[in-house]
Amino acid sequence: MRDLHFPGRSPVRATGAVVATSQPMASAAALALLREGGNAIDAAICAAAVLAVVEPQSTGVGGDVFCLYVPGGKGEVIAYNGAGRAPGAAHIDWYEERGITAIASDSPHSVTIPGAIDAWCRLSADHGRTPLERVLAPAIHYAEKGYVVHDRVEADWRETQVLLARDEAAARIFLPGGRAPRAGDVHRQPELAQTLRRIAKLGRSGFYEGEVAEDLVSRLKAAGGLHTLDDFAAAQGNYARPVKTSYRGAEIWQMPPSNQGLTALLMLNLLSGFDLAGLDPLSAARFHLEIEAGRLAYQVRDALIADPAKAKVDIEGLLSNAYADRLRERISPERALELPVRAMEPSDTVYLCVVDSDRNAVSFINSTYWSFGSGLVGPKSGVVLQNRGAGFRIDRKHPNCIAPGKQPLHTIMPGMAMRDGHVLAPFGVMGGDYQPFGNVHVLTNVLDYGMDPQAAIDFPRVFHNRTAAVVERSVPPAVMRGLQQRGHAVGIAEEALGGGQMILIDWEKGTLTGGSDPRKDGLAIGY
Repeated sequence: MRDLHFPGRSPVRATGAVVATSQPMASAAALALLREGGNAIDAAICAAAVLAVVEPQSTGVGGDVFCLYVPGGKGEVIAYNGAGRAPGAAHIDWYEERGITAIASDSPHSVTIPGAIDAWCRLSADHGRTPLERVLAPAIHYAEKGYVVHDRVEADWRETQVLLARDEAAARIFLPGGRAPRAGDVHRQPELAQTLRRIAKLGRSGFYEGEVAEDLVSRLKAAGGLHTLDDFAAAQGNYARPVKTSYRGAEIWQMPPSNQGLTALLMLNLLSGFDLAGLDPLSAARFHLEIEAGRLAYQVRDALIADPAKAKVDIEGLLSNAYADRLRERISPERALELPVRAMEPSDTVYLCVVDSDRNAVSFINSTYWSFGSGLVGPKSGVVLQNRGAGFRIDRKHPNCIAPGKQPLHTIMPGMAMRDGHVLAPFGVMGGDYQPFGNVHVLTNVLDYGMDPQAAIDFPRVFHNRTAAVVERSVPPAVMRGLQQRGHAVGIAEEALGGGQMILIDWEKGTLTGGSDPRKDGLAIGY
């Protein structure tokens, strides 16, 4: 139990169902749908759609989706890959001929074909039980009638004003009166409301064919993009085989490559060889091991993870105990490794999870990547287009080199923890490159230190960002000095690190315990 003398938030406890998202409006809409008889998939899509309106810098219908789903909370983990692909004309030759050596995050070439709507429609049809018109109704309401801008949303929005001002439609919709809305302002997106209505009525064809697709392709072509209506019409996600590892008696599941989920699993494999539970959770010794495991795992990610349909990725070898043992030998509990400098990028994403009364468990993540994605917006549809293609390399020798129909290295990663064939917890921590660190940090808080989901999410965080270990201001000075003594350059993180949600299932007691990150605006809620 938390110390009630200190500020903070208790976990949400319930027996029926729990929803955890980064916005109160999304959590409330999803819970209302569950009370009407909807299931966890319905509620997750409902929440994601609301978030696509009320947290527009983080997510949208012009982005991507990944989902892990366990029907009834036991047995098979179903994984859905809703990641977009490069246009059919995106040949490496085209970029080389024009001297393009990297894909700029604000260029049309950073826009992959959005996968979110295909994923919502497919998951709804296969696993939901509520008509899509009802599922999307709250999002349509907020887009048309307006929603109140929350505090974290304002902070992110304000930092992206320069990007938004470059695009006429983006400026008109997202800089009303010439500036980003303030916390407490009411904002409307009538064009997006019409797009959502069209999707609610027509399903995926309402987005990938007809007037919405035409609007988006026209905008991309005007900016110099290679996208075609055929690319949109052909967009399709797929069910995938999730990847897993074992840690402290639990099975931890993630999406397979080109998703970076394998990075977190490799970190867990490395940390499994250390007695974390014997260390103070808020200590330099613990954070140092976490940092070193992360630095090694990210090297593997950057060199080897790519779309397995277009490049060879040895998943079994990378997750083997032998591979982890070899890497772990490089970690000294007392001294930081000398490793090449890495470029680390933030992103704005929404992660949410739902467990319903039938114990259907959903781990769901939706993103347009960087804040407001590419900054390109469909003028008629109001759709913000993601910039996920900035994750590609312009390098023929690299497995993550851009190619027609290829998925880029993808940072957004939902997690699912299982024990004895039953769901222990859907969980996730958003935040671009920070996500493997965040997933591992929160999970080890639960499995090594016995924290409840809210305490595990609240707990201070560190990250190795480029050349330094960056820490949140809640990390004590003594811990910072301990990291410096181990050879780390240490600085204060510019922003709070990530934002996450988790719902823990106690099968014996029949209870659910949820947590939501105070670094965002949201909450867990249940009944």
